[in-house]
Amino acid sequence: MLQEYLPILIFLGIATGLGVLLLVLGFLIGQGQKDEEKLSPYECGFEAFDDSHMKFDVRYYLVAILFIIFDLEIAFLFPWAVSLDVVGKFGLLSMALFLAILVVGFVYEWKKGALEWD
Repeated sequence: MLQEYLPILIFLGIATGLGVLLLVLGFLIGQGQKDEEKLSPYECGFEAFDDSHMKFDVRYYLVAILFIIFDLEIAFLFPWAVSLDVVGKFGLLSMALFLAILVVGFVYEWKKGALEWD
């Protein structure tokens, strides 16, 4: 039974050893000087604030929705394009409906000004 699991144990041992080695090397080599700017917290491109109930600009949410729209589009378009000959006309109509819904979201983002940067 040990013969069946021996390659897995060897792999786990090498992976653990390599991980520990890389962490130790990074700690030893990366002893550079830390200045105040490098140690400051980073929060979404603006300075840290004390009030956690501060309202965010709606553009952050619009950009997130825009990312989801394009991310979903690519995630579904590639497998659909690969299997287009299998899904046939029903697949073509389904994808046309899906893309129409995404276009509605994109037009909404455009009208709200998410694509305009100050």
